[in-house]
This record gives sequence, C-alpha cells and structure tokens, in this order.
Amino acid sequence: MATSQSSLRALTLGAIGVVYGDIGTSVLYAVKEVFGAGHVPFTVDNVMGILSIFFWTLTIIISLKYVTLVLRADNNGEGGLVAMLALASQSVKDKPRLRRVLLLVGIFGTCLFYGDGVITPAISVLSAVEGLEVVSPNFKKAVLPLTLVILFGLFAVQKRGTADIGRFFGPITLVWFSVLALLGVWHIGHNPEVLWAISPHHALRFIWTQPVTTFIILGAVVLCVTGGEALYADLGHFGKKPIRIAWFFVVMPALTLNYFGQGALLMQDPTAVTNPFFMMAPEWALLPLVGLATLATVIASQALITGAFSVTKQVVQLGYLPRFQVWHTNIKETGQIYMPLVNWGLFVLIVLAVLLFKSSSNLAAAYGIAVTLDMLITTVLTFFVIRYAWHYPLLLCLAATSAFFMVDLAFFSSNLLKLADGGWFPLLIAAGVFTLMLTWKDGRRLLNQKLATDAIDLNSFLEAVFVNPPTRVAGNAVFLTAAPGTVPNAMLHNLKHNKVLHEVNLFVTVVNHEVPWIGMDKRLELEALGHDCWQVVVNYGFKNDPDLPRALQLMKGRGFELDPMSTSYFLSRDIIAPTLGSGMAPWREKLFAQMHLNASGAANFLKLPSNSVVELGSKIEI
Repeated sequence: MATSQSSLRALTLGAIGVVYGDIGTSVLYAVKEVFGAGHVPFTVDNVMGILSIFFWTLTIIISLKYVTLVLRADNNGEGGLVAMLALASQSVKDKPRLRRVLLLVGIFGTCLFYGDGVITPAISVLSAVEGLEVVSPNFKKAVLPLTLVILFGLFAVQKRGTADIGRFFGPITLVWFSVLALLGVWHIGHNPEVLWAISPHHALRFIWTQPVTTFIILGAVVLCVTGGEALYADLGHFGKKPIRIAWFFVVMPALTLNYFGQGALLMQDPTAVTNPFFMMAPEWALLPLVGLATLATVIASQALITGAFSVTKQVVQLGYLPRFQVWHTNIKETGQIYMPLVNWGLFVLIVLAVLLFKSSSNLAAAYGIAVTLDMLITTVLTFFVIRYAWHYPLLLCLAATSAFFMVDLAFFSSNLLKLADGGWFPLLIAAGVFTLMLTWKDGRRLLNQKLATDAIDLNSFLEAVFVNPPTRVAGNAVFLTAAPGTVPNAMLHNLKHNKVLHEVNLFVTVVNHEVPWIGMDKRLELEALGHDCWQVVVNYGFKNDPDLPRALQLMKGRGFELDPMSTSYFLSRDIIAPTLGSGMAPWREKLFAQMHLNASGAANFLKLPSNSVVELGSKIEI
C-alpha cells in the first residue's frame, strides 16, 4: 500500500513537470494580451468579467472537456491525437468514406501540433526573458539574443536525452506553481473582492453587455488553456489519476490564484498592464523570478520537443511519413528517443519565428489558431469515439460534445481575426507538413500498387525454383517483402546475380497497425512453405519499438530457431522514377521520389545488424 502511494506521488509530481509545463507558463502573457490590446477599458466590472471568463474557460475546456471527458478515450491506455485518430478510424472501419475523412481531419490535427510546437517554445522563452525589461529597460536589446542562446542550448542537449535532467522537471515546476500561488495570494490580500470573479454571472454580464469585445478578446483568452492537449497526449506516461490529481489540487488552484492576483494588481495600478506578471513581484524578487520563469519555459519547451519526437515516430509507423533516423537516449526506456532531423528542423523554424515576430505580444497574434483548431478536431473525433466505439446513444453523444464544439468554435473563430497578423504562420507550417504526409501516403499507395501489379506469387515461384533448385549455401536468408505471398525483388536479384539459395529462407513482412501496442504473444505469424522456407508476418503497434531480430527469435519452439550469427538480411533499395500518367501531380511524384531517396534505411529502423545486411537496388516507375 505504501509503495502504491509512493508511486502515485511520483507520477503526480512527474505529471506536474511534464504535462502542465506549457499551461503553467501561460500566466506570463495571457492577461497582458487581453488587456494590452486596448479593447477592454480598465473598470472594476471589466476586470471582474475578464477574470471570470479566464476561470470558466479553464473549467470548461480543461476540467470538464479534457480532464473529465477526453481522458476517458484511451486507446489501450494511450492518449494523444494519434491514439484518438486510430480509435476513431477503427470505430468507423465499416464506413470507408467516413473513415477516410476522419483520417484526413485527424492527420491535419497532428500537423497542427508541429505549428504549435514552433510557437510554444518561442513565445514561452521570449516572454520569460522579457521579464528583464521590467528589471531595467537597458536589458531590452539583450532579450532577443539571450532567447536564441537559451533555445540553442535547449536543442543542442536533446541528443544527450532527458534522463538526467528529467527528474528535476517535477520539483522545479512544483516550485513554479507554488510561486504563482504565493504571488496571487499576496495581491488578492490587497484586493480580496476579486475572488467573487469565480461567480459565472460576472463572465455572463461581460459577454451580454460587450458581445463584440468578447468575441475579439477570445483570441487572447484562449492563451490561458494552451497546453491543454498535453493532458491527453501524456496519458500513457502517467495515467488518468495522477493527471487529474495534479490538475485539481495543484495546477488549477495555482493558475486561478495567479490570474486573480494579476487582476487585483491591475485594479490598483492599470499601468502594470505592460507586464502584469513580473510587476506582481517585489523588486528584490524580480531577477530570481525571471530565472525561475526561464527554467519553467525551458521545461515546457522540453516536454513539447519530446512530444514532437514521439508523435513523429507514431506517424511514421502509421505510414504517413518516411523513416527518420532515431537515436535511443536511454537503454531502459524505449520511449526516450532523439530524432536529429526533427530536432534541428524545429529549431530553425523557432528561430525564424523569434526573428520574424520579435516579441511575445507579436507571437501571441500567431498563437492560438493552431491550438483552437486542434481542440476543435479533438472534440469531433471524441464524438465518433463515444458514438461508434463506445456505442452510447446519439442524443447523449451530441449532448456531451456539442457544447464543447460550440465553445471551441467560438475560440477558433475569434482567432481567425489574427490570421493576417501572424495566425498564418503555424497554419503554413501545418499545411507544409500535411502536404508531405499526404504525398508520402499516396506515393506509398502508388508504389505498392505498382509492386502488386508486377508481383510474382511466392508459392508458385518456389515450386518452379525447386523443380531444378540452384546451389544451396549454408546459413539463413531473411528477405523483406511489402506484401505476404509475393516474391521479394531482393530474392530475384540474388538468384539472378549470385545464383544461390540459402539453406533456410524467411520471407518477412512488417505490418504496422492502428493500435498503440501489440504484445509479444501476437508479434509473429508463421507459415511453413516447405523446402525450409517460411512466410513470416511481424506485427507492431504505432508505439511499439520495431526490432526485427528480436521478433524473429520468437520462432524458437515453433518449428525453427534462427541463429543470428549465420543470418543475412536481404533488402531491396528501390529508386523511384516519376513518370507522366494517372498517378499524382508531377511535382508531388518528384517530392515523393526525393522523400523516398532520403528516408532512413529499413536496416536502421528495424535494428538489423549492419554487418549482416545486403541491399540490392531496383528502379520502379510510378
């Protein structure tokens, strides 16, 4: 029992550090952006109305939608938009047209994550470093260079993994939330009537009397819930209970107290709107607060970068992106990975965002549109999960999701006003990634169709070969093939050039499924073809870590045991030649050919021993 309680405390502390890092740094800029734009005059009623809107936005979107409803939609214990997409698409697999639409919508939602992943570290770190301007205006020129140095350092250490520094995330973030609460309580003590803003009538009165202003400021109000998606995305790492405990007992109270404290400060001193968060602190605490805020934003950014690696790996295994080079940074934790291309690609885009927008206020104009559209997509997918996977009554499903849909739609519509001021930036990134994903998916479909058209039936081929068999040489040959029951190109080339056949031949197809995990008991499907030839299907979920040699060891006790020392792996390295025809547009075919050429080799992806791999090339026209 004591061990169980200790584990729960550790997971809750971990959830505070990883899950809530992003939403915890929203206090740096959310209130400033609502009042700083000049749309809301400084009156007591207006401040109370805005604080009430903040509180009920946190309650409706985070407490009710994500913590209460969406966390229930786990896919074999896993969360995140990819897991939700897999769950929704599986639930409507008997409706192929609807399934295709949901896949497109869900994949675009995943692409929006990358847009958000660029803006979040940029605005978070920049807003923390801008605290130096409150210390002294002389620091203004140092803000941009210092921000870029911090971001470079953050991305440079990724290849070392997060095992050593990750253990400090929870405690540091807990200190951060404690400071948020203390600052809030101190200012609420000077103006305790702000606590009445918890009453929804203040929010409703503001909305009723100033509907146009409300619609405009929703684009800034939504900044208080950025990072909400992380609750669901990290479900598999921490579980529902620690995430819920962390939210209701630590994070939401601290955020509410801090927002209300900022409101109390603004009632006393409207000039504090230039940076209400840092102006809450006494002068002696300013520099330590800037340092703590910078640490908190780095942690928030770290969680997002790690999430980008994880999401990319999942999308690759779902077949929407080519294989990337993956480094495992922890021998014990397979989930701790590093992707050089993703890491430095994100860094370049973040630097571009910082240099393009130059301040957290300008970045706030770009922030929100990707987040709100992602929230909208999550709500839509949730409806299909609870209706078609859980089989709840239609009216109940509509009741459970329509209110959230309307709230999400209102926030998204308001953010569309910021499209020209910077909202285009994350959407452009998402559109670029979406184009790459669709091109890869369609290109793979065309490639597989071409291979299927030219394919030779494996059983018939083996019968013909063994009528007058070639020389058999000692050892085992593993041939990778895209589809079971077809002859791999690598085998045809091997017979043509080497004119030999190994003693044992395995024809292996790796199949990735739309479920997070597939256990070792279902990893291997085995069929004997005679003449010491075997058809093998290896199954992986999108969160499994592919390791083909390890999977093939499961053949032991099932009729054959593979000796790693006498096994060679034969792969076909196809070169794509775009041609005019009924395939994709010429530019997309050229893009696919380039992506295919630059994709990380199957040998690395499947963890094949490099000294046992033979690659044989072939040219394929699509």
